[in-house]
Amino acid sequence: IVTIGRVSVGIFQLDDGYAALLNICPHRAGQLCEGPVCGTTRHTDRAEFIYERAGELIRCAWHGWEFDIRSGKCLVDEKLKARIFPVHVDGEDIYLEMGR
Repeated sequence: IVTIGRVSVGIFQLDDGYAALLNICPHRAGQLCEGPVCGTTRHTDRAEFIYERAGELIRCAWHGWEFDIRSGKCLVDEKLKARIFPVHVDGEDIYLEMGR
């Protein structure tokens, strides 16, 4: 988690690169990026659950809602989305497009 100006952002190293999320949960404004990086479970037709997407989700520490780190989409409520920032890597430097 880094602070850029007055904005707190979580930067995550994933298997295929980096992703960045605003450190505010859109559900209840908790500090989203302080929750655990995790996966999720999915049920199958055989009445069992499979753990998948390990390391691709962040779980809000306040209420446990899970968000896709790359897209910001909430798994519980598709209408909610955490703000994401495009990430560019140049050598050892990581740049975020913060917008306005």
